[in-house]
Amino acid sequence: MNLHALRLFHVVASTGSVTRASELLNISQPAITAQIKKFEKELLLTLIKPQGRGIALSDAGEEIALLAKRLFAVEQQIERFTQDYREGSYGCIRIAATYLPAHFLIPTWIAKFKQQYEKVEMMITTTNSSDALKHLLNLDVDIAIYGGIPEEYPDTIQTEDLFQDELWFVVAPNHRYANQQVSLTEMMREPFVMREEGSSTRERLFSLCRTYNSPAPTISLQFNGLHEAITAVIAGYGANFVSSLVVREYVKRGELCRVYVEGIHLKNTITICTRKHEPLSASTMNLIQMIRQNPYKSS
Repeated sequence: MNLHALRLFHVVASTGSVTRASELLNISQPAITAQIKKFEKELLLTLIKPQGRGIALSDAGEEIALLAKRLFAVEQQIERFTQDYREGSYGCIRIAATYLPAHFLIPTWIAKFKQQYEKVEMMITTTNSSDALKHLLNLDVDIAIYGGIPEEYPDTIQTEDLFQDELWFVVAPNHRYANQQVSLTEMMREPFVMREEGSSTRERLFSLCRTYNSPAPTISLQFNGLHEAITAVIAGYGANFVSSLVVREYVKRGELCRVYVEGIHLKNTITICTRKHEPLSASTMNLIQMIRQNPYKSS
């Protein structure tokens, strides 16, 4: 089917005039008439018939005009969609995030982003640090947002550090170490309540002990969620080693207290990871740009 001729017929049918169609399309009236007559021969149907000094549509012409209207309306929808997609107004962003950014940063980022790009779908996988990059390398996600110690990333990974956040030792307010300064060895005598193996903060704690030749901590309680671990410490059991992003408000409210361990000043790095030399969709680039403009900076 000659879609160019169908388009000419569509404009003639919608305006009711070859003259008006000629003006809109900047094509001569004889050329339009010739194209439509050729189209009618192709279809073996009469689409337009003379009526007085103007034209009218045949019964077949009425039906094809309706179908053509739907067809070109869909074409306009496709054109609008492709433009919006190129600009990032549509699309789907798949994110793998470690526990810290997933629970304490991404909700705010996504809320801000969706206010501007409501039609972009968001799929967020919360996982531990050892799996976040695997999702990215396996093409399961578009970006990974990582909270942990700076490490050697594969050559195929592009990283961008957003900011750093302190790691704190915390205990309940009635703990004997609350707001006290102690040695690392003394701190390691306390039972710890931590997340599961694979947690970057848990690995940092064990690495810290190895670095300073200190006894390894005893993980007396282990939870899959950080909230549960914090709740247990607030209730009065053990200690936790955790990002200040997580517990800063608890400390301000007096539900937890810091323990100042001599000579220990560790930080987490919040990092955006993407696949190197691979173009990102416009919607993903818009999200990253928004994150750059609105990072949470610990005080």
